[in-house]
Amino acid sequence: MDTKHLSPFQQGIVGVQFLFVAFGATVIVPLLVGLNPSVALFTAGVGTLLFHLVTKGKVPIYLGSSFAFIAPITESTRLYGLPGTLCGLVSVAGVYFCISMLIKWRGIRVIEKLFPSTVIGPVIILIGLSLAGTGVNMAKENWVLAICSLSTAVLVSLLAKGIWKLIPIFCGIVVGYLVACVGYNINFQPIVDASWIGLPAFVTPVFSWQAILFMIPVAIAPVIEHIGDIYTIGAVTDNNYVKDPGLHRTMLGDGLACLFAGFVGGPPATTYSEVTGAISLTKISDPKVIRIAAVTAILFSVIGKISALLQSIPSAVLGGIMLLLFGTIASAGIQSMIHAQTKLGQTRNMIIVSLTLTVGIGGAVLSWGSFSMSGIGLAAVLGMVLNLILPHESTVK
Repeated sequence: MDTKHLSPFQQGIVGVQFLFVAFGATVIVPLLVGLNPSVALFTAGVGTLLFHLVTKGKVPIYLGSSFAFIAPITESTRLYGLPGTLCGLVSVAGVYFCISMLIKWRGIRVIEKLFPSTVIGPVIILIGLSLAGTGVNMAKENWVLAICSLSTAVLVSLLAKGIWKLIPIFCGIVVGYLVACVGYNINFQPIVDASWIGLPAFVTPVFSWQAILFMIPVAIAPVIEHIGDIYTIGAVTDNNYVKDPGLHRTMLGDGLACLFAGFVGGPPATTYSEVTGAISLTKISDPKVIRIAAVTAILFSVIGKISALLQSIPSAVLGGIMLLLFGTIASAGIQSMIHAQTKLGQTRNMIIVSLTLTVGIGGAVLSWGSFSMSGIGLAAVLGMVLNLILPHESTVK
């Protein structure tokens, strides 16, 4: 289907469908970490529009809430409070800006040298595995609801066709919520009391050096994901977005989206592979349709009753979805290494992958004074350093 031949109404329908593909993941992140889902929808919409502005409207990418920051936001909020955590999230944009300038200055080869598949793959795996415990803890609050949402998502993924196949997460949440409404006590009063129209409950950051030092290392993982997603959407649409408009522009656009989100109380943004999958299936790759999805997200965010409805979803319903989603992320990391034909039989590659996974899963912490690095961030830095200093086997011979 060629979007140039679609009427404005048809383009609007397709844009809303693309939003539904990203809707579940966009609102799950804030619900998991205690942020307002309406703010997340608003920042996702505005962030996507900023991304398209910087990339000259050429890249059909939708930006939504980043799963890489679920655990860091939860821990940082406990340590430094939400306003301090938001300051740390604002600083994440600085990492994107620095990488953008580095790519503009030195070219894409420097990124390929720092983050080959032996580093990218394990880091993506860690993003999923590090959150597995969170999914299980949420699901065990009510295994009946968790299994209902999980089984629905699995069945839709396997058996559904057309647009339904693109929204298994959304379908799972709906079915789980309906079962909760019928068989369990759901408090609908907050939905009744919520206003129909109103601005999201924005929260502003408060400066915190500790939160900044806590969050900056975590940004390495989504930066790596961003690079992979740009290559992926280029392959789907048969365009080289790394050259035009350039990876430095896509990185800058993602950074601006993170910057805006942090200033108003939303989770950091990241490029969404779910929407790339929708583009691959529908063959509709006009960036205009993605911008329609972004505007729709902004409109949804100012409807108060939608925010109240989302916050009434039981944690177990979301937990069931998390069991599938976090495992899927880990599987994507394995797939990336297979696609890159990573030779794990080579001792050097095995060492990098093994130590990256062990440090990330084992919960290693590197502390020096008030500075602390742990989890995915520490593992990503370790993988990058090992890749630079370990000699290739041909060199050793």
